[in-house]
Amino acid sequence: MITRVLVANRGEIAVRIMRACDELGIDTVAVYSDADAHAPHVRAARHAVRLGPASPSESYLAIGALIDAARTTGADAVHPGYGFLAENAGFAAACQDAGLVFVGPPAEAIAAMGSKIAARRAMQQAGVPVVPGETPADQSDASLVAAAGRAGYPLLVKASAGGGGKGMRIVRGEGELAVAIAGARHEARAAFGDDTLYVERLVPHPRHVEIQVLSDHHGHVVHLFERDCSTQRRHQKVIEESPSPALTPGLRARMGEAAVAAARAVGYRNAGTVEFLLEGAGDEARFYFLEMNTRLQVEHPVTEAVTGVDLVQAQLRVAGGFPLPWRQDDLQQRGHAIECRVYAEDPASGFLPQAGRILLYRAPQRPGIRVDAGVESGSDVSVHYDPMIAKLIAHAETRDAAIARAIAALSEFDVLGLATNISFLIGVLDSRPFRHGAIDTAFLDGEGAALIAPAPLPSAALAAAVVHEERTGGAPADGPKRRTPDPWGTLQGWRG
Repeated sequence: MITRVLVANRGEIAVRIMRACDELGIDTVAVYSDADAHAPHVRAARHAVRLGPASPSESYLAIGALIDAARTTGADAVHPGYGFLAENAGFAAACQDAGLVFVGPPAEAIAAMGSKIAARRAMQQAGVPVVPGETPADQSDASLVAAAGRAGYPLLVKASAGGGGKGMRIVRGEGELAVAIAGARHEARAAFGDDTLYVERLVPHPRHVEIQVLSDHHGHVVHLFERDCSTQRRHQKVIEESPSPALTPGLRARMGEAAVAAARAVGYRNAGTVEFLLEGAGDEARFYFLEMNTRLQVEHPVTEAVTGVDLVQAQLRVAGGFPLPWRQDDLQQRGHAIECRVYAEDPASGFLPQAGRILLYRAPQRPGIRVDAGVESGSDVSVHYDPMIAKLIAHAETRDAAIARAIAALSEFDVLGLATNISFLIGVLDSRPFRHGAIDTAFLDGEGAALIAPAPLPSAALAAAVVHEERTGGAPADGPKRRTPDPWGTLQGWRG
C-alpha cells in the first residue's frame, strides 16, 4: 500500500493528483520552484519541498533534487503527472533504483514507446495497423530520399523522438524533400537531442482519435474507450471529446482491441493512451497507430466523465499492486463529455502566450461542469511554464447538450489581467463544422482565424471585484491578506 506520494509536477495536474490521494488516505508532498512558492498546488499538499530556481532544468526537471525530496520527506512513491519528466525512462528507473514506486509504466515500456521508430516496429509485430512508411537504417539523406520515393507523395518526414509537431515536415513533392530533411533534423536535434528521422505517407484529412488503456501487474488490460482530439491547432490539442462523433460501435471495438494489443506488446502497466489517425468514418474507416503516450493525458477528465472511473485513483491502486477491479464488459460510456483548454494567450495576436498576474479568477459553477485549475486570483503565469490556466469539462446526456453546457459555462468564466482564448473556444464550439462533428486535424489551421472574436470588455461588477482584490487581497476580514497584485506584474509578457 502506498502511504506518501511525492507529486513531481505543478499546476492543475498536481492539484488533481493530490485530491485523488486525499480521497484514498494517502499523504502528499509538493515540490516547487521559486516561481511557484505561493502556488495553489503547494498549499494543497501536506508537505512541500523547494527544488530551485524557476527554470525547469533547475527545478521540475532536476531528477536528483526530486529523488532527494522524496527521500527526505519519507515518500514511498512518485507521481510524475504529465509533461516534465512524465515520459522520461531515466526518471522512472531512478525512482525504482531509489526504492520508490513510480506511478506509471515500467522504464522499459517508456523507452520502447519513446522512440517512434521502435514503437512502429513493435506495433507491426503485434498486428496493430501503422501508417505506411519506412525507417532507413542508413540515416543518410540519400537513403531518406529513396525511402520517400517508395512511400510516395505527399508524405511526412518525422523525428523518431518527436512530439507536438516538432521535427516534422509535410512534403508535397520531391523538390521539397531536401529542405524538409534538413529542417526536421535541425529541429529534432535541438528539441530532443536525437535527429533520427523516418518517412510515412501523409493521411489526408485524418481525425485524431486516442484510446485510454489501463493495465495492472496481474496481466489484466482494459481500454476505457476513445477520446476525439481532432480539434487542434498546429498539432496542439484545443478541445477533446468522448465519444467520438466519427466512431460506430464496430469501429470502436476494433480500435479498442488494437489499443489493448499495443499495451500488451510492450509489457505496459498503469494508465496510457494509444493514439491513432482515423481515415474516413463509419465501419469502413481505416485507422493507423500514431504513438503511445506513456502517462496520464491532459484530457483524461472526459474519459472519467463518461465512464465514471477515477483514472488517477486507478493509477495509484495499480502502482500499489492491486488488480484492476473491472473486466472489459463492466465498462460503459454514459453521455457525452467535452474538455476545453483555457490558455493565457492572445488569439488576436497569433495566439501569443501571455505572462503576468491574474487579477481576478472566477470559474463557473454549474451542474455538469468540472474545472481543473492550478491558479487563483493573484496567481502569476510565468514565462517558464506552459500557459494553460485551466481545463473546463462539460458532461451531458447528448453531444448537443454538452456543447451548449460548455458554451454557457465558458461565457461565465472570468479571467482578468491577461488575455485568454476563452472567446475563441466559444467560437469553435459554436461553429457549424464542430456542431456537426465534421472536422479533422486541419480544421483550426485552415478556418480557425475566422473564429477569432474580440475579447469582451469586463463588466462593471467585475471591475469592482478587481478593485476589491487590489484593496483587500481578496482575503476575509478575519484571515490573512493575500499579496496585493503588483501593477507592473500585470503587463503582458513575451515567451522565449
